[in-house]
Amino acid sequence: MSRPPVGRTRAVTLLGLEGHLVDIEVLSVANVPAFVLVGLPDAALGESRDRIRAAFASTGIDWPNKRVTVNLSPAALPKSGSAFDLGIAVAVLVACGHIAPSALEGSVHLGELGLDGRTRPVRGVLPSVLCAARAGVTRVVVPTANAAEAQLVSGIEVVATPSLGDLARSYGARLPESAGRTPPVTLPPTPSTTTHDGGDLADVIGQPQARAAVEIAAAGGHHLLMSGPPGAGKTMLASRLPGLLPPLTAEEAVEVATIHSVAGTLQASDGLSMRAPFEAPHHTATPAAIIGGGNGIPRPGAVSRAHHGVLFLDEAPEFSPRVLQTLRQPLETGCVTIHRTAGTASYPARFQMVLAANPCPCGRAYGKGVRCTCTPMARRRYYARLSGPLLDRVDLHVEVEAVHGVTVGDGSCGEPSEVVAARVAEARRAQRERLEPFGWTLNAQVPGAWVRSRIEQGSPIKSLLTQALDRGVLTMRGVDRVLRVAWTLADLAGREGPTMEDVDAAMALRTGLAL
Repeated sequence: MSRPPVGRTRAVTLLGLEGHLVDIEVLSVANVPAFVLVGLPDAALGESRDRIRAAFASTGIDWPNKRVTVNLSPAALPKSGSAFDLGIAVAVLVACGHIAPSALEGSVHLGELGLDGRTRPVRGVLPSVLCAARAGVTRVVVPTANAAEAQLVSGIEVVATPSLGDLARSYGARLPESAGRTPPVTLPPTPSTTTHDGGDLADVIGQPQARAAVEIAAAGGHHLLMSGPPGAGKTMLASRLPGLLPPLTAEEAVEVATIHSVAGTLQASDGLSMRAPFEAPHHTATPAAIIGGGNGIPRPGAVSRAHHGVLFLDEAPEFSPRVLQTLRQPLETGCVTIHRTAGTASYPARFQMVLAANPCPCGRAYGKGVRCTCTPMARRRYYARLSGPLLDRVDLHVEVEAVHGVTVGDGSCGEPSEVVAARVAEARRAQRERLEPFGWTLNAQVPGAWVRSRIEQGSPIKSLLTQALDRGVLTMRGVDRVLRVAWTLADLAGREGPTMEDVDAAMALRTGLAL
């Protein structure tokens, strides 16, 4: 008696951004009819049995009246999501004799199946295809809606299939003429939080000090806090920051696209976006929405989606204290590691944080504050939500004043983004040439020991910072951050190193005090 064929193909499971190839094996034997799925599937993957059986019925393929065993190997690796549907379905077709085993050799199958046999898009196609390409796979089959995303990876054949029936026919399966010929579904595009047109810096009226602070932040990768009354231009300034940043490199663009693919917010129809991402979550966001999380394997949050870009927290004191405190670790390390019972995921999170805050809950405590209706206790509680340890990690603190009628009436406008971006690019070029031998590219990434070692003993700069430290004006972390900003000021001015004026200006931008 001949042995029944074993259907074999491969898929990919993701743990964070790291992909792992999974071998799908299907054996169909004469026994009590059943469908058994083994290999640590999660709930969504366990439900694939019903989706696949319904897709077979809709396609006109008889489901085997046998015991079908599906093994996902390596068995000890957790597997999640519905992207295994397509791979399991074609492996079942091989096990039932509809497709020759050789038809699936060298291929990876990714995709969810609908009850009517159509393929549905899934998250994480880009990192999955990258994983397959690194493993030597030459052919990937994906749903039609994921084709543009898969084609972002060069050197691999991408086959887009609208339905299980069309794919089975391409593999040589004999199906009824009308079975499986379903017209492709035009799905609405997934809303993307990275599509951002922040406008031009010339649109901002007045605010020379705040404009300078935004330029410094862009040049050195520094975090920024802007405080001031409503309508002064804080949100406008923050939204212009991505337009001052240089385009992403090809490697950075792929990394950003990979994160957004896992998050389900990637728009791949226009190719890789070279613009720095901009994330502006609402102040009602939870810690899981900001840092990442969710059921099963954790998904990336706003801090990871802002990787190589800007995270803007408007009305920062309105955010939950738990949310604000969770930002401290990614601000220091540039990554987030999320532990859940289903697994652990690490995501990069090297972003520029911009905070905007009103002076008080009613927003009128500026100038003489005569219109403010808040009590002194309410003001203190409001701003105390921004804790000292969090603010100590913010390099630039600037006050955005209310715009006066004289400023509006004179008709003058500041420099456009194009001019400022050119200065930023030149300053970043100087930083890269100085820091690249040490493995850094921006002043904000330089360890404190390095910037302190560049100050000569007995220099006026050393004395000034020691005085600030002894008076409690700065912490040790604050000293390091003042020196980093001073280096950025020197780079913008074309100097080879910071002067006393640069350090004094950096001190004023951080504390509001010039020593």
